[in-house]
Amino acid sequence: MSEFDKREESFELKFAHDEELHFKALARAHKMMGLWAAEKLGKTGAEAEAYARALIEQDLAAHAKAGVLGRIEKDFAAAGVAQSEHQISRHFEEFRAAAEKDIKR
Repeated sequence: MSEFDKREESFELKFAHDEELHFKALARAHKMMGLWAAEKLGKTGAEAEAYARALIEQDLAAHAKAGVLGRIEKDFAAAGVAQSEHQISRHFEEFRAAAEKDIKR
């Protein structure tokens, strides 16, 4: 195996590792977001966990952050929870940053 091949393999392994960490951090952020939203919606215990799990599963199916945030916005509107799109997005970014920090430990 040439030095070039070794370097290429090393970069590929690093990329795969980074993508795995990103996936784990995003799933964790969605769970944190789901638990936060569940609290705002008055859900507790198993019901809150189920709500958070549903958001993670929705993200896995849709592969889009906007889908999760959009669902929370709709759920909040239906329940009369006063949170703007900006506030919801801001909370998600805070949870994402915390999740990435946790994953990198």
